[in-house]
Amino acid sequence: MLSRTADNLFWLARYTERAGNVARGLAVASRMAAISARLGDEVAEWRSLLTASGGDAGFYRKYETPNAESVVHWLVFDPDNSSGILSCFEAARRNARAVRTALTVDMWQALNDSWNHLRNLAPEATEGEQLPNFLGWVQDRVTLFNGAAHDTMLRNEPWRFVHLGTMLERADNTARLLDVKHELFAPGEEGAVDYVQWQAVLRSVSALRSYQWVYRERLSARRIAELMILRPELPRSLAACHAEVADTLEAIGIGQGGRMGECHRQAGLLKAQLRYGRIDDILEEGLHEFLTGMITRTAELGAEIDAFYIKP
Repeated sequence: MLSRTADNLFWLARYTERAGNVARGLAVASRMAAISARLGDEVAEWRSLLTASGGDAGFYRKYETPNAESVVHWLVFDPDNSSGILSCFEAARRNARAVRTALTVDMWQALNDSWNHLRNLAPEATEGEQLPNFLGWVQDRVTLFNGAAHDTMLRNEPWRFVHLGTMLERADNTARLLDVKHELFAPGEEGAVDYVQWQAVLRSVSALRSYQWVYRERLSARRIAELMILRPELPRSLAACHAEVADTLEAIGIGQGGRMGECHRQAGLLKAQLRYGRIDDILEEGLHEFLTGMITRTAELGAEIDAFYIKP
């Protein structure tokens, strides 16, 4: 497979997954902002979302204060935000067109129909009570695309690069979501506000019910961190995502005659550390330090994949 085809497939998946992650974050932030407004701290929720999305620097160059109107516009419509929902779908479709024959009909239709709907969307569709419906629609469309890829693609090299991009983007998002809320996991007294915040963190990765299934006890900071970092049962945990990244890279390497590089070493190391890690050691080290390290190492892994397979 040509390196530029791998590049298109890899980034097609990353942009599609990113759009869904932004929608998840917006849904949780808008719900939490309504609660925080009663406590006089609504801005904090929007600020956290901007940090998690990685676009806070660009936002503050255009807007003065984060609020519902400015943040929603930045994360949905603003063309200057390459990680906005509209920009992500546009970039995903552009990459998909370049490798149209490598995609199945179901994958192309899911992405193309989503883009055609979005580009004709009126700003009013994301205002007030319409916002949750819109964000739910975005998540449904990303799930439809991912489901089409999982159910209809041959398990060959093109599928592996799609899967690789999805898992790497998902790992980065989980680390960012936890990191912007790391203060909630510090030892101390637990109050009603903390409990609601913990629920919001779990909802951002669709894991509230999963938590109850795995632990069968009331929410606790330690358990939530363990679930989202180390538990392989949760599809969006760091352990699950990096295991998929490492296994997919190994399959690509074997398919190319056993050719391996630095990206395979880094992926294997991350997989092993998360598989055998202990949450008490992570919390003792410092959750913020651990998560910023994971974000950095995930970015470095992405760069190594790019250097080895895409732009050798």
